[in-house]
Amino acid sequence: MLRAIRNFFILAVVVVAVGGGLYEWWNLDGRFKPHAITNDQAELTKTLEAAGGVSPGLSGPKLYVVAYRADPALQALYRNDFPKLQDAQVDTTVIMIARPDLQGNPQSTATERNTVAELWVNKSWAVFQRWMKAAPADWTAPGIAPADTDVARNAVVEVGRATIDKLTPLLKDNGVTFGYPLLVWWTKDGKMQAVVADDPRETAHALKDLGAR
Repeated sequence: MLRAIRNFFILAVVVVAVGGGLYEWWNLDGRFKPHAITNDQAELTKTLEAAGGVSPGLSGPKLYVVAYRADPALQALYRNDFPKLQDAQVDTTVIMIARPDLQGNPQSTATERNTVAELWVNKSWAVFQRWMKAAPADWTAPGIAPADTDVARNAVVEVGRATIDKLTPLLKDNGVTFGYPLLVWWTKDGKMQAVVADDPRETAHALKDLGAR
């Protein structure tokens, strides 16, 4: 009886230790790893390619970034990681979104909608850079046509929002809950990857796969 109790105690200790170790691994690394996109690859790629992305036009591998301007994670990504990616000739293709109202509360500003429409229509990397260099609250969208009073440009803003509606279920089929900023890329051996990069440890996996240091 005592031996059985002792064996049970030892087994319990081992289970707790293994479980704790697995949780520690997951907490430190596992939960930050990207998801392999194995379902709906063609549809995901088509949706991203059809969006109004802007890029510096570099010759290397492509990294899609789906984001909204005021997101601190996008600001950190642009400031800390875009230079490394572009040094590695990664073509950072940014798809900016003016988020819709949430329960009657606006999640975008008029100047943000103006700029999103401009980027989708004219695909100017220079405009994107100027926007990123200004504080979101200080940006006045100089020289950019309004979107709210222009039927065509307002429709472009709505297309951006519809793009998120298309991406969300496609990503869910691959275990990814949509969030901002979304990163999508391909490894050197052609595997499609995606991660919501709201933590630098998630971004690090993309940088490594794309050869950026």
